[in-house]
Amino acid sequence: MESTKERRPTRAQKPRTPNAFFSTLGIALLVATLFTAWTPTSLFASNLQDQLRTLLTPQTGAEPGFNTPQPQLRIGIVAGHMGNDSGAVCTDENGAVTLTEADVNFEIAALVRESLTSKGFQVDVLNEFDTRLNGFRAVALVSIHNDSCEYINEEATGFKVAASLETRDLNRAQRLTACLVDRYGQITGLRFHANSITPDMTEYHAFSEIDPNTITAIIETGFLNLDQQILTEQTDVVAEGITQGILCFINNESVLPTQFPLPTILP
Repeated sequence: MESTKERRPTRAQKPRTPNAFFSTLGIALLVATLFTAWTPTSLFASNLQDQLRTLLTPQTGAEPGFNTPQPQLRIGIVAGHMGNDSGAVCTDENGAVTLTEADVNFEIAALVRESLTSKGFQVDVLNEFDTRLNGFRAVALVSIHNDSCEYINEEATGFKVAASLETRDLNRAQRLTACLVDRYGQITGLRFHANSITPDMTEYHAFSEIDPNTITAIIETGFLNLDQQILTEQTDVVAEGITQGILCFINNESVLPTQFPLPTILP
């Protein structure tokens, strides 16, 4: 912004002094620092100006010497099947229900919310067909599910992650997927079951309901048959894998997506 202070008339233009030069340089460095302090991948592009305006405008009544609080980033977590149905159902030899997918999904989602909230994020845990999904706007949304309780074969173990095929920002969607695959696999020790991703995942209903600028993914954290022990007895480890995957995406952390095989979409 140009100065509103009137310039005193002089007979001849005086050369700029070193002090003026360094003052100008200092202002430029300050503005550059304010911009680089923000990570664009952590924000919506359309909301960047509002975020910067919050940073640059002091709050009314704020005490001198105190930083203006940063706006919280919102994250959505869908507890798969909650509020709708039980999802996959596990039974004992007598046919009595011993475990439901909806219950496991919710336990994981609650721990993810607790972890992310403690780190300063605003976290919404949503039901499967939650009305709040309509136009839901957040830096990321992850839907948590699990695979069948039925014994299929010895290969039916591991996790799956998929993103929308119709997202506006394919690069960021792929990055969220890569972060979840990388961090979840490292922390849980489960393998990425890339060859069993179905259209139910890539065309997940919430992908078309939320705000198109929200980057989203769906994760099946394991098979309720062969992976039941870690899912039910080490739920905190499972939740931490998802939490770290989300943080990897938000914080633009290093990840090597090329180390994972491309998923095979089953018909």
